[in-house]
Amino acid sequence: MKFFKYLLPILLFSSYQLSAQDRIIKTSKDTISCKVKEVLTDEVKYILPEMSNDILFGIDKNDIIKIILGNGKELSFSHSLYGKETYENQKKHALKVDFLAPLTGNTTFAYEKLIRPSRSWEVSLGIIGLGVDGNDEDPRGAFAKFGMKFIKNPDFYLKGMRYAHVLKGTYVKPEIALSAYSYDRWNYYDFGIGYSYDGDDRETNWAMAINIIVGKQYVFNDTFLLDIYFGLGYGYSENNNDDSVYHYGFLGADSVTPITLTAGFKIGILLK
Repeated sequence: MKFFKYLLPILLFSSYQLSAQDRIIKTSKDTISCKVKEVLTDEVKYILPEMSNDILFGIDKNDIIKIILGNGKELSFSHSLYGKETYENQKKHALKVDFLAPLTGNTTFAYEKLIRPSRSWEVSLGIIGLGVDGNDEDPRGAFAKFGMKFIKNPDFYLKGMRYAHVLKGTYVKPEIALSAYSYDRWNYYDFGIGYSYDGDDRETNWAMAINIIVGKQYVFNDTFLLDIYFGLGYGYSENNNDDSVYHYGFLGADSVTPITLTAGFKIGILLK
């Protein structure tokens, strides 16, 4: 009877000890049952109940989703490179204008919004005819582009590493572009001894393309940015002839090849 008298308190104490254990939930979904001793800047230190208390283990905080303490309270963690909290004071919206677009017969505006660190989406609107009319075609129309940016991740990671700015860096952007416009087409006739001008007709055209854009964006003082890019893709044009090579939002998709090209240099400001 004395044995059972002492066994009950031991079992109750052991049960309490087990229920009071902390649990570390890793990003791999594995769980470590332990006693958390320290939560440092980059690391969490703990002891295991089945090991000596003199042995202290450590785990990188970037490998932890959360810690559930023995009293039921929870501590949540986010990756120091990708966690939103790391960049909460940085501006995550941008308004841009394509600096060279007016020289090619249009004016292009763009808006970019961060989704999460290393990813954003961007939409562009071009006003065709608001620019230099070098060929005297009086173009009128518009084009739109939508793309998803994937900003390059570091080749390696060190403790405490983070993006200098969440919108800064080399990126790849799959993009869809659609352009619709009208223009004056000059009519010339060959009479064997030379060409004669016989007025002009108003032509309409629309074109679309799917492009893969590669670019690099620079951010200065969380206020000003530069975006340089080049793209290659496939497209289609309603008037698939040699006179419809330039569609303002992109170049190509003519009677020779469906391949499209695009390039630009944007400048802009960052918004909260």
